[in-house]
Amino acid sequence: MPLVTSKEMFEKAYKGGYAIGAFNVNNMEIIQGITGAAADLKAPVILQVSKGARAYANRTYLMKLVEAAVIDTGLPICLHLDHGDTFELCKSCIDDGFTSVMIDASSKPFAENIALTRQVVEYAHDHGVVVEAELGTLAGIEDEVNVSAEDSSYTRPEEVQEFVEKTGCDSLAIAIGTSHGAYKFKPGTKPQLRFDVLEEVEKKLPGFPIVLHGSSSVPQEFVEKINKFGGNMPGAIGVPENQLRKAASMAVCKINIDSDLRLAMTASIREYLAEHPDHFDPRQYLKPARQAIHDMVAHKIVDVLGCDGKAF
Repeated sequence: MPLVTSKEMFEKAYKGGYAIGAFNVNNMEIIQGITGAAADLKAPVILQVSKGARAYANRTYLMKLVEAAVIDTGLPICLHLDHGDTFELCKSCIDDGFTSVMIDASSKPFAENIALTRQVVEYAHDHGVVVEAELGTLAGIEDEVNVSAEDSSYTRPEEVQEFVEKTGCDSLAIAIGTSHGAYKFKPGTKPQLRFDVLEEVEKKLPGFPIVLHGSSSVPQEFVEKINKFGGNMPGAIGVPENQLRKAASMAVCKINIDSDLRLAMTASIREYLAEHPDHFDPRQYLKPARQAIHDMVAHKIVDVLGCDGKAF
């Protein structure tokens, strides 16, 4: 099976009341852990690549690793550019074989966001590729994306219909209270997604797939393990998983997860090296790290996304 777009995935997810996991990838072990869990659970999956990850892994190597995952698992896999910031970057990924791209012009004025998104949509659709756009800005840090809490803003439901009609985008990322990175909310706070905003967006765009970025839950067990073995991470609270499951039962068809994978992998590696200080073979500590990714993704697929058994 070749790489697929997210179009059919989202149509089924919207009707079925579940969401597809979009997991960020950086290297072979992460790709293997994600797709191994998806294959075990017969779940469709989106592998997404940031601008920074593409530069780190080398665009050619990364494409071949994803192609290997398609061959190995036989799953419907969508390869997606996460937070593309220019037309040129989106075009390059499309030309390389990506089946989905995100153009994030959410920091620009409304009219400029529409113009740039429309430019990407026209090129992408001419090449059979789908486009995700964004309205509203999330706080937090993820690669080149860095937005302060003061500069973040909720999506304005009254703008979404005009935006989608003028751009022709295929899905829309909205801001309803999630945030990028591991440092989301201070302990003692009670994060609450703005379901009122989501409901209004759903009314304006019936049947249209909505995306949530910054949706890691930041499990404290991994933060504690990292700190136990030499780290210095402050405590943080992520997005409650029961709220994400509720969003997935509504219009949200794609949920992005990155920080949880990084935390699981880093905690595993720190623990292994602390317990085996004389080991120096990367395979020895990357094997349990890959399993940690697998276990985290499996949990998300079953308990948060609800897309297990939905691959075919």
